[in-house]
Amino acid sequence: MESHADDRATREREHSSPSLPARLTLRPPTFPPGPVCGAWWPRSRDLMAELPMLTDAFDALRGRVTSFAVRNGTWPETPCAPPATGHTVRAAWFASRFDPYTIRLYSHGVGRWDLLVVPPGTGADSAARLMTAAADPALSLTAGALVAAEQSRHDQDGTGWEQEQVEQWESEGGAPSYPSAGLSFFNNCYGP
Repeated sequence: MESHADDRATREREHSSPSLPARLTLRPPTFPPGPVCGAWWPRSRDLMAELPMLTDAFDALRGRVTSFAVRNGTWPETPCAPPATGHTVRAAWFASRFDPYTIRLYSHGVGRWDLLVVPPGTGADSAARLMTAAADPALSLTAGALVAAEQSRHDQDGTGWEQEQVEQWESEGGAPSYPSAGLSFFNNCYGP
């Protein structure tokens, strides 16, 4: 008998078809990077299903992704070597001082790209605003600050941020970033 979590993961995988393109926007390459260099809006919290679409899109636009880093607890699974089309991508999981709304991509010869991760389930209007702002070279906000600004916008106009999505994101580890004494790895999959 499947558990509730297994059933939910199966439904998320069904909604995250490999034939769908990644929802990705990037800052123009002629501009210097800011705190974020664009945004990614995954369709589910299944990193094993979502990451191949992201790496395929990023590979085609900027260069082959060789590794990535995220904050520990922001995704239900923590694979060390998730698959990508034609290669494997290595993973690092930060335990502290890493914005939970960020995924950091490393590309050989291109460098590092920090992307805002728009929480799956975010409404289309909010996601579009977040993705546009993250790719705007004139803005210099962190991923967490962009999400906070969007939340504030909804609080001020009375429409309310998609609170259920935020609460779910935070309950799964995507809580706001708090200052910490040091940077540490929870799971550095690079090995000794």
